[in-house]
Amino acid sequence: MVALLKVDKEVSLDKFRKFLIMSTCKSFIPEEYERDFLVFPERYGEKGVIYVEAADKYTLDKARDITFVRVKDVLGVIYESKSGNTYLRWRQTRGKSGRITGHASTNALVNLIAAGVLSEEDVRDLQAISGAAEGEDKEKAGEGESGTGNGEAKS
Repeated sequence: MVALLKVDKEVSLDKFRKFLIMSTCKSFIPEEYERDFLVFPERYGEKGVIYVEAADKYTLDKARDITFVRVKDVLGVIYESKSGNTYLRWRQTRGKSGRITGHASTNALVNLIAAGVLSEEDVRDLQAISGAAEGEDKEKAGEGESGTGNGEAKS
């Protein structure tokens, strides 16, 4: 089983874009596209979708399974890893600021930290929150199954 971490954090679009590039096309993105903050990678298909929702968007080029698009006024970005273990959504809150939500695998966390989306402290905080939530879920599951041990339901 892959360990997933729930993510919910305010982050700039530029940092999330850097994560997308690191996770999908760092080894083959043309240098001019990497430097241009209006160019984003997109990927279509059943697995590993990357979709940029923008007021204006046009296709620049395609390399391997990535389509490079130039965008204006990004409203949201959806990222799903090819494995399906990571699903992240960035939604604009104001200008180039937004909120990233979803769940990330350990591999995605490495890239989120490297891109500046999350800090190591953020990850520790999210793990603590996630661990506490898992403990509550296990406790609730245990209550429902075990009762009091004498045939009576807990009240």
